[in-house]
Order: sequence, then structure tokens, then C-alpha cells
Amino acid sequence: MTSDTSYTLTPIARVRSPYRQKFAIPRQANLVREARGEVVFHKDYADSNALRGIEQFSHLWLIFVFHAVSEAGWSPTVQPPRLGGKESIGVFASRSMFRPNPLGLSVVENLGWSRKNNELILSVGGLDLLDGTPVLDIKPYVPYADSIGQAKAGFATEIPGRDYVIEFSAAAQQSLEQFRDTYPELEAFICSVLKQDPRPAWRQKTEDDKRYGMNLYEFNIKWHINQEQILVSSITNESIEA
Repeated sequence: MTSDTSYTLTPIARVRSPYRQKFAIPRQANLVREARGEVVFHKDYADSNALRGIEQFSHLWLIFVFHAVSEAGWSPTVQPPRLGGKESIGVFASRSMFRPNPLGLSVVENLGWSRKNNELILSVGGLDLLDGTPVLDIKPYVPYADSIGQAKAGFATEIPGRDYVIEFSAAAQQSLEQFRDTYPELEAFICSVLKQDPRPAWRQKTEDDKRYGMNLYEFNIKWHINQEQILVSSITNESIEA
């Protein structure tokens, strides 16, 4: 095999995700269990025989493309948020999306498959992928091989997130009630996302009076942080640009 060998990979599916912009996506899968989405198979791969037996596995690996940044190129060093976004390490010692080949891995919960409107759909939970993400392959998660209890995790030893108190304004509470029938877990979803503190790493250690907005499903959610409290000021269905 020579160094100039290349391969052409074809997506088998795309993700329908509540995350409509990169901001607010958790940095790993299963940190926000309320984040549910769908893997929608392309026509050429929408054969349910390919999913035969998948119900035996509670979790699945998704191999995907970081499509939103694939044209940005890569660097041999990156600055992980875990290290405050200022300390550099090698790209292969990180899970940065800016890689020579923009490929990612996520373990998601298997919520079953179905056919809807002539589409073959695999429902998943604990999602950490942007809406529209191309999926290259799906493999079962096998605990005896994929979970190594004595493994070392370097600088990523602790589960990210903080125990913020989340408060909703009267207007935000009214919106939650308005959409509760369609999105019964919206409040819990918003709280779980915010407890991951989606702000840039350098802002997490400073006083921050900035007002933020994020897109979840079709909602534009406005919020800000006051010490250990996060106030959600409004929830509207007027989307903002990703």
C-alpha cells in the first residue's frame, strides 16, 4: 500500500437532530440523554434487512463526517476546550473535529427502527450530532470489547458539566406550556444542554454578562448566566442562523 492510496466513502444516511447549529452541541454523546434524533437512510441503503438483529443491542456506534467544518482543513495541534482552549496538544491526542480526515465516532442509544413516509429510520438517543450529519456506517456497541474499565483518559477524566440552577422566566414558562404536547421533554432537554455550559472554554472561567442564543429543534432559546444560575429568558420558534 502506498501513501497516496485514497478511498471514496458514500454516506448511507443523514441525521435528523434537534441541534440546528454547532453551538450548544454537547462535546460527547450521552451527556444529554434527552437529545433524541433519527438516522434516515438514503434510498440505496433503505433495506430493512440491513438492520436485522440490531434490536439485540442497546447502543450503537455511528461513524460520521464532520460536514460543517470539513473544508476548514486541519492542524497537527489543537486546543481542546477541556484545557481551557489555550493549551495545545496533538490532533491525534484529541477528539477535535478538525482532522486530516473529518471523521467522528459517537455511541448512541438504540431506540428502534421504523418506516415512515417511505423512509427507513433508526431512532437514537443521547445524540451529539448536528442536524444533517452524514453517516458512513453503523456498528453495534459491544460492552466486553468497547468498555475497558482500567483505561486511562489523560486530561479527559471527569464528566463535563456543572450543577447550575436553571430558572425560566414567566415568558419562557408560558412557551414551555404551549409546546408541551408536542415536545414533552423540552424543559428537561434545555436544562441538560445548559448544564453542559456550551459557552466557549475561555468564557467559562470569567465573569460573563453576555446574552446567548441557541437553536434546539425549531426553537430559539435565549439565556444568560449569573454566577451559578442560568436564566432562560425566552423560547420562540424564530430560528437564528447557525
